[in-house]
This record gives sequence, C-alpha cells and structure tokens, in this order.
Amino acid sequence: MLRIKEIIKERGLTIGDIAEKLGIARETATRQINGNPTIETLQKYAEALNVPIFELFEVPPVDRITCPHCGKHIHISK
Repeated sequence: MLRIKEIIKERGLTIGDIAEKLGIARETATRQINGNPTIETLQKYAEALNVPIFELFEVPPVDRITCPHCGKHIHISK
C-alpha cells in the first residue's frame, strides 16, 4: 500500500497542492495515487513531498499478516 495520501495530509497539503507542484491536473494526481503508479511517477511524488521514495510505501507490521483468501488480518505471537 502507498502512503502518499497520508504524507500529503501530514504535511498539511492537499492533492490539489501536490498536483499543482507537479504541473498536472488534480484528477490526474488522484488517479495516479489511487492506481498503480510507475516508479518514475513515484519518484516525482517523493521529490514533490521531499521524502525518500521508500517512505511512500507502507511497512507491514511484523506481528500481523493478511490472509490471501479472505483479506482478514491474522495476528502472530510467540
């Protein structure tokens, strides 16, 4: 999962603000953020948000996995 929306919100910005910075329409930015952006597109967002590209990705918790069949979270403990 991508964290672009979360980072935008943390920075007190809107998708429109980032779209303007990137020189694209807000609708285009929304489609890119919600879709499956290329690495080049992700790099542009990382630069616009002034973060390393890896911060755009959600890191899954180590004590939880997601069932590939039903999508429910499964907690793992020792």
